[in-house]
Amino acid sequence: MTRLATPNICTMTELREPQKVLDRANGQPVAILKNSALVGYIVPAEAVGQVEHRVATLEEVMESLQRRKEINQPVLDYLRDK
Repeated sequence: MTRLATPNICTMTELREPQKVLDRANGQPVAILKNSALVGYIVPAEAVGQVEHRVATLEEVMESLQRRKEINQPVLDYLRDK
């Protein structure tokens, strides 16, 4: 089972009235479920405004790439062949 990143959920049917879904969530992200499976998230603009964004340093980017090298390598190999 997928772990949801928010306690707020709605169904595809409830999305017929998206404003009601957003009002009920009080500005927090909402997980969208279809047949009990996660299909996506709605993130209200006010939720994004609460996060302080910053630019990663080159050092942080390189460190992240090194940590994920094993995961990323098959994708890089696939793209190289194209």
